[in-house]
Amino acid sequence: MLNLSNLKLNDHAQMNKIVKIHIIFFMAIISMSSRAQVIDSEKGNYVEILPTDSRDEIIRKAANVKPDTRQMAWQELEFTAFICFGINTFTDREWGTGKENPEIFNPIGLDARQWCKVAKNAGMKLMLLTCKHHDGFCLWPSEYTDFSVASSPWKDGKGDIVKDLADACKEFGLKLGVYLSPWDMNSPIYGTDEYNGFFINQLTELLTNYGPVAEVWFDGACGEGPNGKKQVYDFESYYQTIRKLQPSAVIAIMGPDVRWVGTESGYGRATEWSVVPVGQKEQQKIIENSQNEIDSGIFIPTGDRMQKDLGSREKIIDAPALIWYPSEVDVSIRPGWYYHESQDSQVKTPEKLVDIYYSSVGRNSLLLLNLPPDKRGLIHENDIENLMGMKKIIDETFRVNLAANSRIKCKKSLTAIEVESLIDGDYNTYWMADEVTPGLEFALDGKKTFDRLLLQEKITLGQRVERFKLEAMINGNWKLITEGTTIGYKRLLRFSEVTTDQVRLTVLQSRAKSALAEFGLYKSPDGI
Repeated sequence: MLNLSNLKLNDHAQMNKIVKIHIIFFMAIISMSSRAQVIDSEKGNYVEILPTDSRDEIIRKAANVKPDTRQMAWQELEFTAFICFGINTFTDREWGTGKENPEIFNPIGLDARQWCKVAKNAGMKLMLLTCKHHDGFCLWPSEYTDFSVASSPWKDGKGDIVKDLADACKEFGLKLGVYLSPWDMNSPIYGTDEYNGFFINQLTELLTNYGPVAEVWFDGACGEGPNGKKQVYDFESYYQTIRKLQPSAVIAIMGPDVRWVGTESGYGRATEWSVVPVGQKEQQKIIENSQNEIDSGIFIPTGDRMQKDLGSREKIIDAPALIWYPSEVDVSIRPGWYYHESQDSQVKTPEKLVDIYYSSVGRNSLLLLNLPPDKRGLIHENDIENLMGMKKIIDETFRVNLAANSRIKCKKSLTAIEVESLIDGDYNTYWMADEVTPGLEFALDGKKTFDRLLLQEKITLGQRVERFKLEAMINGNWKLITEGTTIGYKRLLRFSEVTTDQVRLTVLQSRAKSALAEFGLYKSPDGI
C-alpha cells in the first residue's frame, strides 16, 4: 500500500500512483449518530440489529429492508452515461495538475445535443458530467474561481457546458447527474477550514442553477493542493446541502444512497446483495480495495481484493445494522477515462460491451458507461459505432419474451394477484407464493429455443431470493439448465441454447416469501 503522506504535488512520477479512494460503505465516512440526517430510515431502507435478535429475526429484518423512493428511481434507470470531459482532454492526460492554462480549452465543435442523442439511442437514461475533476477546472463559470470555462477561448469565455448539457437532457428526456471532485489541485485554500465552504458554494451553484439533478457523484480522491496540504472533507455538510437543494437526487459512491461495486472493470459480483451490513469495513480495508493509477494513465482494478460476498447470511448475522445500499458499476468504453486519440482503435467491441451489460445490469447493479468526448467536444465515431452495435444485440435478444402466453402452474398464491403477472411485461405487478421456496411450471406456447433467462424481484418489498434454478423438460425428464443466487432488481443468466415446451423455476432458498415481478426466456443472436 502506498504511503500517501509522502506524495508531493510536483512529483509527477509519484502523483501518478496516488490512490483514488472510493468509500464502499457509508459508515466508513460518517458516524452512527449522524446517519439519520441523510438516511430515510422511516422509509425502511435501514434497520438496526438488536443484541437480543435471534438469527431468524435478523434474517426476517434483512428481508424487509427496501429502497427509498430516490433509490428505486435510480435503480430503474439501469443504464447511464458518464461524460468525462475537461482540461485533461486537451493535455492528453488522465489526471491534471491544477496548473494548466485555460487557454488550451477550446472544444469548438462541442455539441451536448450530440451526447444526449447518442445516449438516448443507446438506451441510456441519465448523463453524469465531470463538472470538476481533481485539477479543479470547472466546466461552468463558477463565481468562486477563475479556473473555468470563463477563462478559456471557448465561446469567448461566455460558455457553460453544464447548462448546455442540462438543456439537452431536457430536450431528449434524460436525467442530469453531476460529478464534483472534492480534491482541487488548483484552489489555494485547499487543505484549510475555508475550503469546505468553498466546495459547498460550488456544489450549491450546480444544484440551484440547472434544474433537477438526479445523481450527485463523489469519489474519494484526496491528494495535496498547491499549498502542499490535504483536505479533511466535511462530507456530512456536503450531504446536507444536497438533501436540502436536490432532495430527489441520489448521492453516489461516497454517499449514503449508492455504493461503488469495487472495481472499474465493468463486472459486478455473481451474488450481489443490495442489503449490506453497516460498518462492515474499516478504512484500511476500503483503501486496499481501491484502485491505483499506473504510469500509463489507465485505471487497473484490484479485482483479487474485491470481496465476493458482501451481504450473505454469514455477513449480516453479526452486523450492528443493515442498509439498502445498491451497487453501481462504472467502466469506460475506452482504456482511459478521458479521450486519447491513441486509443481510437481500442474502443470496447459490441460483444465486450454486451458481456459487461450482462455482468452489471444483469447482476442487480446499474451500469455507468463512460463516453469521453474528444477535443472537438463530440463523442467519437468509433465509440458511437460500437455502442450502437451493443444496443442492436441487446434489442434483438430481448425483443420477444418466449415465455409469454405460457400456462403457469403453481401452488396457492399469497396475494390475489394472478401468477400470470410474471409474464405481463409490467414490473409493477408481482406474484408471491404462500411458501418460502415456491416452484413454478411454465407450459410454453409450443416448442421454443432460448439461451437467456430474465428474473426480477419486486424490490420495493425487499430483496429475498438467495438461490434458484431453472430446469427444462427434455425427453420426459427435468434437466437443469442454469442456476443462480441473488436476483434483486434484475438478473440475467446465459446458457447454451435449449429447445423445449416446458420449464420449471424453483426458488431453493429465500429469506422470506419472495415477490417475483418478471420471468422471461429469450434467444440471443448467434449466442452473443
